[in-house]
Amino acid sequence: MKSCENVSALAKELGIKRSLLYKWRDQIEAIDSPDESAATGREERLRGEIGKLKRVLAEKTLEVDFFKGALHKVEARRQSKGSSGAKASTTKSGS
Repeated sequence: MKSCENVSALAKELGIKRSLLYKWRDQIEAIDSPDESAATGREERLRGEIGKLKRVLAEKTLEVDFFKGALHKVEARRQSKGSSGAKASTTKSGS
C-alpha cells in the first residue's frame, strides 16, 4: 500500500475491499507506534533507573579509589620500615 499509486486497483487485484486495506494499515500503525504516554512513562522509569545505577557506580568508584590509596599507604609504610617483605613474626599467646 505504501508504494502503491492506486489503492483501489490493489484491492481489486487482491480481491478484497479497499476499506479492509485501510483497516489493516491502521492496525499495523497502532502496533508499530504504541501510545506515546505509555512510552513516556516507561522512558521516565528507565531514566530514573539509569540515574540510580550511575550514582551507585560513582559510589563504588570512590570506594575503590579509597582502598587503592589506603593500600599504597600501607605498602609505603612497609617499605620505609625496611621490611624485606617476609612474613611478620608473631608471639604465641600463653593459653
